[in-house]
Amino acid sequence: MNPRGRTVVVGGGILGTMHALWALELGFEVVHLERELTARGASVRNFGLIWVGGRARGPDLALALRARSLWEEIAGRVPGLRFRPAGSLTVAMDEAELGLMKQACEQDDAVARQWELLDGPSARSVNPELSPAVAGALYCRTDAIVEPRSATHTLRQHLAEQPDYVWLPGRAAVELGPGKVRADDGHWYEADHVFLCTGATFPGLVAQYVERPRTRAVRIQMLETAPYTGQLTTALADGDSMRYYPAFELPGRAGLEPQAEIAASTRAQLLLVQRADGCLTIGDTHDYQEPFPFDLEEDIYDYLLDRAASFLRRPVPPVRRRWAGVSSEMINKQDGLYWREELLPGVEIVSGPGSRGMTCSPAIAEASLAALMDSAGR
Repeated sequence: MNPRGRTVVVGGGILGTMHALWALELGFEVVHLERELTARGASVRNFGLIWVGGRARGPDLALALRARSLWEEIAGRVPGLRFRPAGSLTVAMDEAELGLMKQACEQDDAVARQWELLDGPSARSVNPELSPAVAGALYCRTDAIVEPRSATHTLRQHLAEQPDYVWLPGRAAVELGPGKVRADDGHWYEADHVFLCTGATFPGLVAQYVERPRTRAVRIQMLETAPYTGQLTTALADGDSMRYYPAFELPGRAGLEPQAEIAASTRAQLLLVQRADGCLTIGDTHDYQEPFPFDLEEDIYDYLLDRAASFLRRPVPPVRRRWAGVSSEMINKQDGLYWREELLPGVEIVSGPGSRGMTCSPAIAEASLAALMDSAGR
């Protein structure tokens, strides 16, 4: 028996996988349950961005900066993650967008984010694939990229090499007890501590332990193109992303030009990342009204492709696939950056980081395990 004891982690996405990784590193045995045969939710349906620059000042930014450091450390041990400290450029197409970027660079946390305001020629020097139409850009050196479709699988392969790790896919949690969880295989999995990291799909068993909902689901739409003929040196975002990210809640936001009707109705921003194979991941939208439609509407994809074409100097390649993903985020920001709560003695839910999930998962897991160690006096 491992001297630290046993941890059961429910959920094979990036958040659950990071909890498994941290528990192993602290000396626990880990039993890892996942209802699917492999992760299929928001953990693989995202940009793979370690996105620090847009986070709100204070605890949100501190969490993202810690996570950024941890991602780089983990990638040093797990090179298959294809971690790339590429940074990002938020491109400006007009003076209003440049003005908001200038205000952001004047904030007292701009140095921590490693922000720099660039004019058009300087932005093209950093990323030569930008069009001459780009008026300038906000350069964020702290942002980074991993490969979302393979990151959790790569981490799990690393975990599987450890003798105290057991991966059990195809098992959904259906019942809880103090320090234990029953899966739909009929087996009770007992542990010193259980972490429920189930993403946007909460088992019905969770509701009976909470007084009110803490999270809501958000649906995003994205696409991937065929390989782009150039080499993007950074991730890219458009000016609309400044409407979405809390770091830009500044007076200059009110001066931005109105969004196109399709973009406003879908709460769209453009993020663009070149994958390791040369393809471009482009998105995204935000839908909070459940039940979510199963259809993917073409109008918003046309808009996002036109938007990307407006600031790239080469043609955007043909689309080869589209998809939607659903993540879980906090309803009330006053409740915290994510939801961590003990449901029963030895059973804790960790969920709801929303758009910060891929970025912040290692720091969230680190905090969960630190709290566990503190409570146990270890």
